[in-house]
Amino acid sequence: MKIRLLFTSLCMSLASFLHANAQIDSSLLKNGTKDTAKNALTMDAIYSRPFLKTGKFPVSIGGYIESNWQYTGTSGISVGNQFQFRRFSLFVASSITSKIKFLSEIEYENDPTGDPADAKSGGRFEIEYAALDIELHPLLNIRGGMIVNPIGAFNQNHDGPKWEFTDRPIAMTQMLPDTWSNTGFGIYGKEYTGKWMFGYEFYLTGGLNDSIIDNAAGKTFLPAANANPSRFTSSASGAPMYTGKLSLRNTKVGELGLSFMSDIYNTWAVEGAPVDDKRVAQVYDIDFNTTLPWLRTNIITECAWVYVQMPPNYTQQYANKQFGGFIDIVQPVFRGRVFGWDHATINLAVRGEYVDWNVGNFAATGAKMYNDLWSIMPAISFRPTPQTVVRFNYRRQMQRDITGNTIGAALGLTEGYSLGISTYF
Repeated sequence: MKIRLLFTSLCMSLASFLHANAQIDSSLLKNGTKDTAKNALTMDAIYSRPFLKTGKFPVSIGGYIESNWQYTGTSGISVGNQFQFRRFSLFVASSITSKIKFLSEIEYENDPTGDPADAKSGGRFEIEYAALDIELHPLLNIRGGMIVNPIGAFNQNHDGPKWEFTDRPIAMTQMLPDTWSNTGFGIYGKEYTGKWMFGYEFYLTGGLNDSIIDNAAGKTFLPAANANPSRFTSSASGAPMYTGKLSLRNTKVGELGLSFMSDIYNTWAVEGAPVDDKRVAQVYDIDFNTTLPWLRTNIITECAWVYVQMPPNYTQQYANKQFGGFIDIVQPVFRGRVFGWDHATINLAVRGEYVDWNVGNFAATGAKMYNDLWSIMPAISFRPTPQTVVRFNYRRQMQRDITGNTIGAALGLTEGYSLGISTYF
């Protein structure tokens, strides 16, 4: 069976029978000890973080860091030991009134995304999130500013301390834009009824641009739009990007999320005069998370499909269809007192990943296009508290170019080890 079909079937079958809850500690209160995941959805992750508040001071602060050591090689060629400081994020939040609140996240990031231009940047500082929420009704609230587009679960719930792996999922960072945020406005709401929870989000924001089909990566590459800072002040097409998500959760089954993103990505008019046809990029995403209650096994999976309208007679190196996803399985094997920490946890975990950047066949020959990647990553992690993780990973990964070859510095069999730390503060 084809890897893509097998992976899709696995994602769907898990969503049909697994039980209750979410990824490791998806909700952490100010004291960092109480798990409130049973009363939260993935859309709450942006506020479900540990914050420090002092007296009557109107501002709460928090943040997290990620750092790791890595040793990998592809087709027997290695660059040796690498020490990487991946991220430093600072959260600043304020409750302006009982129904008006503000949250911001300022981040330094130096993490490979697959974009050659980004790899040469040496890291970047950016405002990832800065939005004002006005609460009108549980089912109708307004959000505006710099927001995180709700395309998939990982884009909303990506903080390093919540995960057992040093690397972020490949499909969610190298096929979809990594932690994709834009300037815009929208509405959201939630409703709780017994064991059921429902939530929705819908936003109009800035969006993509022509670089997604004209970039140094040499393929249809939505993350290339992240390198365009002008998206915070202008839109390439003059039209808004639409993103929306529906979430449904049952405390006995788990949470299912359905996301959609659509944008006219190209510059089709100059000074009001049409110079090209309008071309649309769309993303469909499904995510599911759960916990097996008898073993406390945490499972999270997400799959996405990308569709991009291409110019006539454009090279097929840039695909009009892509697919990718991942599945994480995390099994606690020890809970108890370790070196003075009363609630320490040791976890065994594994992540499976697959991405196909060129779904389909060559028009001229009918031969299958490849440009795909699969990866398996076992892991062991130690959590002295829910807010801090020390994690050791092994990766085995195979990547092929568009014709199916595995020759080249970035192609072939990749194997390697990584040891990392991440913590909220």
